[in-house]
Amino acid sequence: MAEPITVTAQFEELPDAPPRRKLKLSWSGKLAVCVVSFWIVIAFIGPYISPYHEAEFLEEDLFMVPGSDEYPEVEFRGISKITLLGTDYLGRDTLSRIMWGARTTIGISLAATLLAYFVGVTLGIAAAVGGNKLDTILSRFNDAFLSIPHIMMGLIVIAAVGSTIPILIIMSGLIYATSVFRIARSLGQEIFVSDYVEAARVRGEGLWWVITREVLPNVAMPLATDFGLRLVFVILFISSLSFLGLGVQPPMADWGSMVKENLSGLAYGALAPMAPAFAIASLTISINMIVDDISAYSGGKLAKRLI
Repeated sequence: MAEPITVTAQFEELPDAPPRRKLKLSWSGKLAVCVVSFWIVIAFIGPYISPYHEAEFLEEDLFMVPGSDEYPEVEFRGISKITLLGTDYLGRDTLSRIMWGARTTIGISLAATLLAYFVGVTLGIAAAVGGNKLDTILSRFNDAFLSIPHIMMGLIVIAAVGSTIPILIIMSGLIYATSVFRIARSLGQEIFVSDYVEAARVRGEGLWWVITREVLPNVAMPLATDFGLRLVFVILFISSLSFLGLGVQPPMADWGSMVKENLSGLAYGALAPMAPAFAIASLTISINMIVDDISAYSGGKLAKRLI
């Protein structure tokens, strides 16, 4: 009499599933994570731990030498116990303004990037699954909007409606939504014609189910990688507008405007223009290093899709 086949014996010949790979950052990627984490923490707690308010003018009495009757200059002072990074062209503490400016620069850029992804992914997926007519209309409109240089578009909008934080967020979000639209549409079209999507549609799944259960989960990783690059572009865009005097308006601190306002301090070796420039560079380079590691984890395929 034949022995009954147990469940264990039935699957003994099946190969084991390969272990799931874990994302391993290089040493440069780990350092970049630390730098980005540092600036995010400063953006949250910076205004509460800064030595002075962002708009506070330091008194001359703070820098007087004991026993001297001369009142020293407070503009473009160097490193001291009172001002760890010196002062700017108006005698304000550079370190305090960098800590306050982190919230402004990172907050505006992050909000604008999130808006760009909400608009770009929504319209991009709609173009990918909505048929040829809808795809043509959205794509041609997006191409027309994308053909306008970003800085020129920013100048036109600010000249028309002014420069406020909500305007900067909405304008930057819509400008960079055009690039997000292209990558979301490309990824959506490729996934929408794949075998597992066809199988889902054959068994009767609706369009909304296919988008939320099949398309979006499979475009999440490339879009997450592109999110980092897009955030870098928005930070540089906001900083460029502030450098031109059209971004965040005084007395609010912003890294780009701080560089522009204190350029004359370079002749005196002041840190007021160099410190915010270093802050912008450290944040953007660190984000790029993290994106490079994630792209390398995926075999370099994500880097080819980023536009």
